[in-house]
Amino acid sequence: MVARVATLAFDGVDARRVDVEVQLASGGQVFIIVGLGDKAVGESRERVRAAFAGLGLALPARRIVVNLAPADTPKEGSHYDLPIALGVMAAMGVIPPDALDSWLAFGELSLDGQIAPTAGALPAAVAASSMGLGLICPEAGGAEAAWAGDARILAARSLIALVNHFRGVQVLGPPTAGPILDPPAGPDLRDVKGQEQGKRALEIAAAGGHNLLFIGPPGSGKSMLAQRLPGLLPPLTASELLETSMVHSVAGLIAKGALTRARPFRAPHHSASMAALVGGGIRAKPGEVSMAHNGVLFLDELPEFAGQALDALRQPLETGEVMVARANFHVRYPARVQLIAAANPCKCGHGGQGQGHCGKAPRCQIGYMSRISGPLLDRIDLQVEMPPVTAADLALPPPAEGTAEAAARVARARDVQLDRAEDGEITLNARLEGGALERIAAPDAAGAALLTRAAEGGALSARGWTRTLRLARTIADLDGATDVRRIHIAEALIYRRSPMTTAGEGAVALRRV
Repeated sequence: MVARVATLAFDGVDARRVDVEVQLASGGQVFIIVGLGDKAVGESRERVRAAFAGLGLALPARRIVVNLAPADTPKEGSHYDLPIALGVMAAMGVIPPDALDSWLAFGELSLDGQIAPTAGALPAAVAASSMGLGLICPEAGGAEAAWAGDARILAARSLIALVNHFRGVQVLGPPTAGPILDPPAGPDLRDVKGQEQGKRALEIAAAGGHNLLFIGPPGSGKSMLAQRLPGLLPPLTASELLETSMVHSVAGLIAKGALTRARPFRAPHHSASMAALVGGGIRAKPGEVSMAHNGVLFLDELPEFAGQALDALRQPLETGEVMVARANFHVRYPARVQLIAAANPCKCGHGGQGQGHCGKAPRCQIGYMSRISGPLLDRIDLQVEMPPVTAADLALPPPAEGTAEAAARVARARDVQLDRAEDGEITLNARLEGGALERIAAPDAAGAALLTRAAEGGALSARGWTRTLRLARTIADLDGATDVRRIHIAEALIYRRSPMTTAGEGAVALRRV
């Protein structure tokens, strides 16, 4: 007799069905697991053996063969413990053989028979529901799995609880979904004195979902402004909440089933590796760019990151997803993020102007900023130079406007973008392309002439042309303008200029307006 239990193999935030087949055959007492499992899967037999002993059960003195089908699909992780244990119990007759036909099992076993928490309960429940199956998962993951809508969930504390349930001795009730937490109150823009251009750029970036780079000496407020961006952004929509929570579930970041509508804000240290940023490693886990999906990825001290790691972000910033390639499989993670970065103008931090300026300028500045590749800079819509904060700035009273006022303007601009969307889904200006871009962001005659002069002067690449139009559309939305005019193109060109240029085409163009 062969007992079968369904489980799954994770493929990013998606999952593929795996059938656990258990056969008790004649021969010597041996426990074999086949089917291209990793070391954690191979160790399952010892955890299962110990869990059975904790329940007072002994494995039969027969040849136990466990096959994880399809056999050519790689299997990783400890969540195969529970389906293997249930399959063995069904083969032994401890559980009715047909009791598991409509269930997918998922969970790690402790040595005493308890079912330990396992990352990925939410995508596992979504996958089980799509297969027309219920999900058996650890009790600790029940509140998280319950967010999968109408999926049938059995959240058990131990193996004995499952045995009693399937034998009709004790019925397990469905778990209750965890709470949705409101976004916490963050730091306020009123804390930032001076830096009006930086605040303006931050508001534009928030309104259109644009990437932003602050460049200035230490203490000029680059990190302060970046940390206040989440307060300007609207909460996650229902679909965004599910997408983001799926990634966080795979990474094991959802505590007690509680979800939050706050947009992710991830700020990895500049020593982070390429795998840490874009995903990878032994089990191809999501990287920081995926953990920030539908939120903000803040890279402080941008030139200090490894060049290879930064360049690995180029494709995710363009496509909104990461594909981690392995020799025998590929893993896809969503990575639609807003990149906010900060950099000093040179190694010493002060650049070629002001008190304490670098004596090696401009050679030091050029060498330091050249650590950031041109193609990556081309994907950053706004590049803002932050002057040092003066004593006069610090002596000023707090600004009259703070995060609440700026967030209201951002919300109005995003509502305009939502009203313009043809499919009902919000399409931020930063993602406009093709015919939609030409229809929505077409400038007037004077604006088109200004943009053409900038491109002919070598200030814009083809990608820069597109991103300038997107940026100008956002500026027009904040101004409440129906059309993109010359003044909007001119301001967009200012933000598109190279950080090492003191007077670019954009500056000249703005002075002519």
